Amino acid sequence: MKITDIKIYKMQVPLVRPFRISLGLITHAVSCLVEVETDEGITGYGEGSPGPFITGENLEGTIATIERIKEKLIGVDPRDMEKVYAVMNRAVAYCGTAKAAIDIACHDIIGKSANLPLYKVLGGMSGEIETDMTVGIDDPQVMAERAREHVKAGFNVIKTKVGTDFATDLARVRAIREAVGDDVKIRLDANQGWNAKEAVDLIARLNEYDIELVEQPVPRFDFEGLKFVTAHSSVPIMADESCWDSKDALRLVSERAVDYINIKLMKCGGIYEAKKIVAISEAAGVECMLGCMAEESGIGITAAASLGAGMKNITRADLDATFSLKALPFEGGFDVKDTRHLVLSSEAGLGIRSLKKEMFS
Repeated sequence: MKITDIKIYKMQVPLVRPFRISLGLITHAVSCLVEVETDEGITGYGEGSPGPFITGENLEGTIATIERIKEKLIGVDPRDMEKVYAVMNRAVAYCGTAKAAIDIACHDIIGKSANLPLYKVLGGMSGEIETDMTVGIDDPQVMAERAREHVKAGFNVIKTKVGTDFATDLARVRAIREAVGDDVKIRLDANQGWNAKEAVDLIARLNEYDIELVEQPVPRFDFEGLKFVTAHSSVPIMADESCWDSKDALRLVSERAVDYINIKLMKCGGIYEAKKIVAISEAAGVECMLGCMAEESGIGITAAASLGAGMKNITRADLDATFSLKALPFEGGFDVKDTRHLVLSSEAGLGIRSLKKEMFS
């Protein structure tokens, strides 16, 4: 089997409501969808969603990178992932979002050629995964009301963004806990919003409201600060922006700098690298969560959910981006059960049947 063409489409879909994190405001899902075509008539679907606040990439750059990679991949067997990555890494450094788009499409082809759903190819631990629901930064009472609505709809875990001034963050978490009651888990994500010493003090105060974990309290490059927070916090600490790839994961677990690691396919470059992060983490006894960019459509979410369902060391998921879109640019992928469970298709590969190309440019 050989790659014969890679088609690229731009997607921009408005969110149901603007979504604010400590780094800025997001109003649209802006993404690059790809079709990898082969000489055996099997087509794989992939997605690259840049998320500039996190990855530093933008849509135009992602498309240009895929165009560059495309020239090198024509004639390569998409099932030979070692070779696919060797070619991509030689063509461009970094650029995880562009590589993730190709990676996801190639894994879709691997599942289709084996006539197996992708989650079975990736381990088959389960055919579904439970996601939390995220509340963006806003006034405390607005956030509390949204959290209450999500719990009423069926979500058991609320992830809330923090990382601005402490008094308002404390008011936000207090209001959310009062709104959702004692049985709902609350996760916090500071998106690098604090320094190490203040994070320790803030987390101790915030834990008055029974916090499950805190994600990325300090700047991504501050490994020593992250280690300090983890050592001095009674609340488990999760790395997100501090873990881009398997090399970061190795350093984090070797230094006992975190309790959990959040994997995003758009950060690390796709399923191929994500599996390495999972293996390194599992060997060190560190559990993983799968996250997503707020700008993703359901294709990237389906790929991440397939990995999360397939591998037992992925014990948590923050794969709620599709719930925030006004429309989905594809058919198939997964169904939703009990509001919060993503149930993967039994069809081969990702189970994406077609793209709604009228939504693209």
